[in-house]
Amino acid sequence: MLTFFGEIAVNIACGSEVDPYDYYISYFHNNVQGDEYTPFAFNQMAYLNSEEDVVSESEINSEEWGKYLDVKAQDVHKIMYNVDSATNVKLTNYKGEVSSLPDNLQKNTFIQALAQHKDALKYYSFAKSTEPFANVNFDMWDPKPRDTTAMDELAKVAVKLTESEKDNFLKLRYAYQAERMFHYAGLHTESKNVYDKFIKTNKTKSAVKGWALALYAGSTRRLGNPEESAFLFSKVFTTNPERRIQAYKNYYYNSAPVNGALKYAKTNDEKASIWAINGFGNLDFNIESLNKVYLYEPKSQLNGALLVREVNKLEQALIKDSDLAKISYQYYFYESDKGKYKDSVKTLNLKRLNEIKNFAVKLAAEQKYPQPELGTLTAAYLSWMENKDLDASNYLATLNPAKLPEKLRDQYRITDLLIKAKNIKKGNPFNENELLSSLKWLDEKRFAENKTVRNGQYDDWSNEDKRFTKTTRNFYQQILAPAYLKMGDTAKAALAMVKGDLSYNLMKNNSLFKNMSYQSTSFWQQYLSPKSMQALANYKTKAKGNDVIALLAKALNKLNNDEFYELWGTTYLRTHQYEKALIYFKKVSASYQYFSPADWYADDSEAKLVADPFIETVNDYPKKYASNDQRFNKVIFAREMARLQKLILTDKKNAASYYYRMANAVYQTGYYGNSWFLISYDWSTYANEEKPKYNYDVDYKLAKTAAVWYAKARALSTNPEFKAKCTFMLAKCAQKQIISNADYSAYNYYNTKSKAYKDFIAANYNNPYFKELKTKYAKTSFYRIAVNECSYLEDFIAGSKGKS
Repeated sequence: MLTFFGEIAVNIACGSEVDPYDYYISYFHNNVQGDEYTPFAFNQMAYLNSEEDVVSESEINSEEWGKYLDVKAQDVHKIMYNVDSATNVKLTNYKGEVSSLPDNLQKNTFIQALAQHKDALKYYSFAKSTEPFANVNFDMWDPKPRDTTAMDELAKVAVKLTESEKDNFLKLRYAYQAERMFHYAGLHTESKNVYDKFIKTNKTKSAVKGWALALYAGSTRRLGNPEESAFLFSKVFTTNPERRIQAYKNYYYNSAPVNGALKYAKTNDEKASIWAINGFGNLDFNIESLNKVYLYEPKSQLNGALLVREVNKLEQALIKDSDLAKISYQYYFYESDKGKYKDSVKTLNLKRLNEIKNFAVKLAAEQKYPQPELGTLTAAYLSWMENKDLDASNYLATLNPAKLPEKLRDQYRITDLLIKAKNIKKGNPFNENELLSSLKWLDEKRFAENKTVRNGQYDDWSNEDKRFTKTTRNFYQQILAPAYLKMGDTAKAALAMVKGDLSYNLMKNNSLFKNMSYQSTSFWQQYLSPKSMQALANYKTKAKGNDVIALLAKALNKLNNDEFYELWGTTYLRTHQYEKALIYFKKVSASYQYFSPADWYADDSEAKLVADPFIETVNDYPKKYASNDQRFNKVIFAREMARLQKLILTDKKNAASYYYRMANAVYQTGYYGNSWFLISYDWSTYANEEKPKYNYDVDYKLAKTAAVWYAKARALSTNPEFKAKCTFMLAKCAQKQIISNADYSAYNYYNTKSKAYKDFIAANYNNPYFKELKTKYAKTSFYRIAVNECSYLEDFIAGSKGKS
């Protein structure tokens, strides 16, 4: 049964999969130093932060051809890279007769130029003949062998064409085709010979030389020298940004030690490149690579990229996400790094932080790096992380944001906002309107990066580029919302949670919860009370102002009312104000579908789990659900409970039975009952080990209201059988508090020799209401039923402490 309900927990309580670009709290943007090396930004959950080079190889090649033939680069790109299969066939047979081509191709400047430049057309035709061999799609399930004989023949033809060609532009490309065909044919010595003889000595400045060097590096590895191969790939990494990711991967395929590659490096640039690649491939703290790159090439942007990467690692280690808005699967698990071990890890990370900060200060002071302000900004941000706000402010004070490049200026504003918000994070009173201009600016930035619309829907892909979206969300949900909650303003905290999620100017589906993250939805469904719902309703009327409240409240006026009123009514169910609950349920549309969980393993006709809060059971498991014709939703439940509350006052003669029926109902709406979804929006096996946290846990986990009503029912009755049932249910309510107070983990619970397990079992056996049952109601029929069905009661009666 635990396994079965565990599936419900996954169905209801789990958010989406972890986003590899959003699994730790970050306010320091990974492209603050520029975009050139963002594919290698820190990402512990992915081998590369991006699989796409920041520069397009096809565009570079098109530009080179466009300049060579004095034609439009986009026309070259269209013909070389963007034609369909039918057009490709026509172009394969193109002999320079423009009139033989379709009208849309005849106007292409590249096609026209080829007709006038016969040598270029000759090369183009030859290159087309190599395409079927060079661009074979590899299928690991059905691999097709390469035609090495044909490639060998094409390579030899290309060598002859290279030798006879006088134009260096075309000569280089023929040689590249020869090298490539030999390489793919597995003839690596011949491939290297072509490079050494024709390409290495070619004076043309072209990206093709880098592509050829990559082939040369690959052949070097195949011929048994992985260290030299790694060195050569590091050169491609530096010279050819369009092949940088490929070079990076191939560097690591060699599995060469850093010193193995370094022994081939002759220049500082080559040494810096090798150290940088090793820095990008290191997920652990790594100041050595940073220091080495700065030593050899202090002007290189590699320094900024590696510096930011180390800052992001420190963010993951030191900035803990708020319990209100866990952004990773930490939501489900307790922290294992407790006590002295946790303290020692934090001390180590703070030591690392100061090493990086010292480097950043040096970067700024020595003025060798083109953007020394990055060092100052880094020092300010790390000081904020270290809770040294005065130091952080002093670093920022040395900068003039108006003179900073855009990315640095943006990071300045973010860091400045974080420093100002430090008192907020501590839960101290603050003037929130001092933040208004910064929050409006954040909105502009995140809306700008979320403006793409496809087929009427906002484009949610490319999360690695949603930096301001994450920064804004983190500020509202990790700093502002927890601060409001500490100050006792749950409604403002709820507003901040929603505001953090609204990345678009327009809402999706006009729905409250469809516009919220799982974390915000959970906050609303778990923290809000009737009082905070009323406050939210009041805030909705203030959306036209020009202050932070208005900024937060504008979101509410764009959201659907059904879910708002359904939640409001539910908060009254939790506080047992059933007449008031009905007032708000009446505001919900008649077509609204109230939540009901499903059994994933059942047939469709039996999948829905049907509530019956008034059922009587001895054991909580297996849960006993109702049939479909007995279905209760929140409205029906509220109506019946309101009726019973009135009858207690108007029909006092039968008040005991009314109290008992109401007690059963609130017991069944708890975690252990069949109607939990009348007051809760999720159910999770993990919740069994979590201490009571929310206001409604007084019933959901502790069954305290049920205990009060069972006690009243028992006190008002003279029937021994009825009083026995009440006493047994009081024992069950007491058991819920025993579970809540138990000091046990999942491990201890199944470790029957552990003290925690023994204490837990002993507390259940020694339930005080069992003693009352035995001494006062042992002669009742219900007592005999309970003894036979309840193992704890049976063991209590038998005096056994080991049986369970």
